[in-house]
Amino acid sequence: MKVVILCAGFATRMYPLTENFPKPLLTVAGRPVLDYLMDQILALPGLQAIHIVSNAKFFDHFCRWHSAWQASGAIGEMIVQIHNDRATDNQNRLGAAADLQFALNTIDRPSRVLVSAGDNIFRFPIKPLWEKFLRSHHHHIVALPETNRAKLQETGVLELGEKDRVLRLHEKPKLPPSAWFCPPLYFFQPSLWSKIESFLQTSGNHDAPGHFIDYLCQQEPVDAFRLKATRLDIGSLDSYHAADRQLQQYNV
Repeated sequence: MKVVILCAGFATRMYPLTENFPKPLLTVAGRPVLDYLMDQILALPGLQAIHIVSNAKFFDHFCRWHSAWQASGAIGEMIVQIHNDRATDNQNRLGAAADLQFALNTIDRPSRVLVSAGDNIFRFPIKPLWEKFLRSHHHHIVALPETNRAKLQETGVLELGEKDRVLRLHEKPKLPPSAWFCPPLYFFQPSLWSKIESFLQTSGNHDAPGHFIDYLCQQEPVDAFRLKATRLDIGSLDSYHAADRQLQQYNV
């Protein structure tokens, strides 16, 4: 089992803070955003390797971050690889789906894989979801509640069927089909390798990962972990400062 963390964006909406520094390594309550995810990932049973996809501009930042984790001894014998997708700016970025395929191509054979964006702090435990996923033959994603219609119109909203089967994922819908959205945390079966390839060959949108999830759930069973929980999305300067304030208070 593997983990792929997508950190190759350029976060132009957060300039000047991220003009020369990667968003996943910004500090929230004194720690890099990515560290919160790493704490959870390192607790997953059966995990063999962690693959982090960066771009050329911020590759050295992630290498230094990795060195600090190694020096601390916190990752032990875990294999952590930092990949450079060679994108130099926002104009020639590969997009999330293409970055995912880029990482998968470095793995010797298909396996179960957890995929996450590196700029979210999940306020729920990942390990129980991972353990349920390992007992299943279906892909899984997470469904979180959102009552604010305007926020639903700016994210990927789920259309769910019986037994929480994912029927569609609607990216930034004008008319949200439900009050459940999908954060960037995905549990994939080995068929991901062939499905991401066929998606990239037929789709013109390689950026927002929700487009791939929508494609996948029309090809193979995708189930939702429906949770009454939250996540902190570091998507703007306002949300970054709000996350910092919230976790500062939580840690007091």
